[in-house]
Amino acid sequence: MGEKLDIITIGESLIELSCSGSLAYAQTLDKYYGGDTLCTAVAAQRLGSKAGYISRVGNDPFREYLMDSWQSEGIDISQVKLIDGFNGVYFVGHPHDEEKEFVYYRKKTAATKLSIDDIDNDYILSADVVYATGVTQSLSLSAKEAVKKAFVSAREHNMATSYDPNFDCRLWSAQDAKDAFEEVSDLIQIMFLSLEHDAIPLFDIDSPDKCIKYLWDKGIQIVVVKSAKDKGYFVGFEGDITFVKFQTEEIVDSTGSGDAFNGAFLHGMNSGMTPFEAAKLAAIDAAMQCKGLGAIKSTPFKDDVYAAYYGQQR
Repeated sequence: MGEKLDIITIGESLIELSCSGSLAYAQTLDKYYGGDTLCTAVAAQRLGSKAGYISRVGNDPFREYLMDSWQSEGIDISQVKLIDGFNGVYFVGHPHDEEKEFVYYRKKTAATKLSIDDIDNDYILSADVVYATGVTQSLSLSAKEAVKKAFVSAREHNMATSYDPNFDCRLWSAQDAKDAFEEVSDLIQIMFLSLEHDAIPLFDIDSPDKCIKYLWDKGIQIVVVKSAKDKGYFVGFEGDITFVKFQTEEIVDSTGSGDAFNGAFLHGMNSGMTPFEAAKLAAIDAAMQCKGLGAIKSTPFKDDVYAAYYGQQR
């Protein structure tokens, strides 16, 4: 068995091309990379956790940029497979005083080839928690099977599992997303979800408290419901529900802020925090992340996040 890891995430990475104005009139685009589970891994890594990543990368001109960038972050990429094919891309535009523009191109990419063959049991057991999302499951039937295999392996060895539906109607239907969740629901210990984007379309529940209790009844021990309406996070654990407010209203780009929250929360839990303490740390991380452009580019580092966290404890 290799190096001890704190968190392993499973999913896809995409090239991120963004601009501060409208995509229609952009003369140049800033290049970076993104992907929901990768953003979660980077957020945890930048706070001091050791993260591993399971994915497939296409042998196109972006391959070296992607893999070199992840290694520079300190992410363990020993389980990232390089295959013939291409990598997905998404475009993000930020028109002034208008809704954010977001376009995916991700069909038949290398990441859609994820399968149970990519899940090494010894590697899974080298970590404290395994994390995946509905976005990972939406890639393909084989990717959905890979997530389930990783979760089954983790639970058989009393490891923690964590999940976020991260539902997006541009990727698949609400029914398909709900069915995918149900396939692994009895294997999940920690769950994150958005009230507006997940709980309402998938479960027809519009109350954070009811959503938490619904998921508790399914055996999920820790539930975090993110509510834009209430401007905060509802954290449910051992019969208690605590509210943690958003830490900023100065949002430049919210792309990836929920994923950063998840990574910071899992880092906090692995560091010995209670779920309620971890949510406060994660709220700070997410607030700092959304003050800059880019899903991962603007993800904050340990010193800044902890300084703000301990400053609030005084």
